[in-house]
Amino acid sequence: MKIAVLTSGGDAPGMNAAIRAVVRTAIHYGIEAYGVMDGYKGLVEGRIKRLERNDVSQILNRGGTILGSSRLDDFYKIAIQKKAIANLKELEIDVLVVIGGDGTYRGAIALSKLDYPCIALPGTIDNDIPSTEYTIGFFTALDTAIDAIDKLRDTSFSHQRCTVVEVMGRNCGDLAVYAGIACGAEIVITKDTGYSWEMVYDEALHAKQLGKRHLVIIVAEHIIDVQKLAHDIETHSPYEARATVLGYIQRGGNPSTYDRILASKMGTYAVELCRQGIVNQAVFTKSLDLGHCSLQEALAVEQKPSDLYEYLPKLN
Repeated sequence: MKIAVLTSGGDAPGMNAAIRAVVRTAIHYGIEAYGVMDGYKGLVEGRIKRLERNDVSQILNRGGTILGSSRLDDFYKIAIQKKAIANLKELEIDVLVVIGGDGTYRGAIALSKLDYPCIALPGTIDNDIPSTEYTIGFFTALDTAIDAIDKLRDTSFSHQRCTVVEVMGRNCGDLAVYAGIACGAEIVITKDTGYSWEMVYDEALHAKQLGKRHLVIIVAEHIIDVQKLAHDIETHSPYEARATVLGYIQRGGNPSTYDRILASKMGTYAVELCRQGIVNQAVFTKSLDLGHCSLQEALAVEQKPSDLYEYLPKLN
């Protein structure tokens, strides 16, 4: 048996740990391991190389992905997909393991529909793969956001300001709500909470009446213009206000302990599925246990808002 692995879409801390787990578990069982450079783009271009044990040494604690990542907008075309499969078959590779977010999953679904076997691992800081409780990289990104917000809180307190912080997450509010709980934010704004200026203004007035020196507002990206929100708060409320967009800093850095372990477990589990002939599956985690479901089901499940939302008003 031969197994190839690729990373695609936005990079996430822990991807390297997952690559390492796939390669070393495969070698342990006498399976040849291959790495695809730069995601589906490299797959179409035939940039696939054999990986040995030492090729994945000293990467467990590294952020990013040693295989590289990219986006290939044309991958929806059948001819492009068939070219990718031809490159895999030329090397007699039996299964492709993909690590990434929903776009990566859709690529794997497309290949599986052309009868090429795939296994998908959830690697994205956004935590927006519906089938899994947590994705590889989410908790590292959360730690990064919390560290930044804690620092902003210090200066916010010193100057009696309102700090508006935008975190990533795309269409998922998990980074925002988890950071809100961990940092004691007065307001968290996501697509699930909704947004109104009246709510922000009333909360600012209430905080001032309680004698709070500062406010922290955490906003999920693509919800509102945080610079404008900070301007409106400073203009109409008792607080000065500053906005900070954390941006891509959340994607980088060494993976946390949890992400290293999660990625290692998932990578090993993927190889075990391949050995059993169980393919076209997406690996997921629920509590501390791993499981798998069909690739289609992985994205079809309705994503429910985090139950942490109910804790926000109680903690303020």
